[in-house]
Amino acid sequence: MASVNKAILIGNLGKDPELRYTPSGQAVASFSIATTRKWRDKDGQPQEQTDWHNIVVWGRMAETAKEYLAKGRPVYIEGRIQNRSYDDKEGNKRYISEVVATTMQFLGGRSDQGGGSHPSQGQQGPPADQAPDITSDDNDLPF
Repeated sequence: MASVNKAILIGNLGKDPELRYTPSGQAVASFSIATTRKWRDKDGQPQEQTDWHNIVVWGRMAETAKEYLAKGRPVYIEGRIQNRSYDDKEGNKRYISEVVATTMQFLGGRSDQGGGSHPSQGQQGPPADQAPDITSDDNDLPF
């Protein structure tokens, strides 16, 4: 039987994407998004729970994320869940779960300020109906 590892998220960025390059020159961006679930408890009182998700994007998609996404902006992410460990500055082993994005779609229109703007250009990117659907396969990119 085949296994499946797929995550689909729609949420708002918690901070501007951080763009870095690997020693080989490959772009990688990371950011977090918040998803919020709302419901009423047994007494009819509204309840809310926000979960934070670490997102990693590679290649041209990483550069596009840095260019168009900003804190507060809504985004659709599709990818796979990856768990890994690393050693922090004090030498302690830390564990992290993240979604490695294979598809990214900008949501909201140009007038949707989303709580923040791009720090260097002050632009929110193209409206959702004009925003490219970015995938990790560079051959499929629309630019």
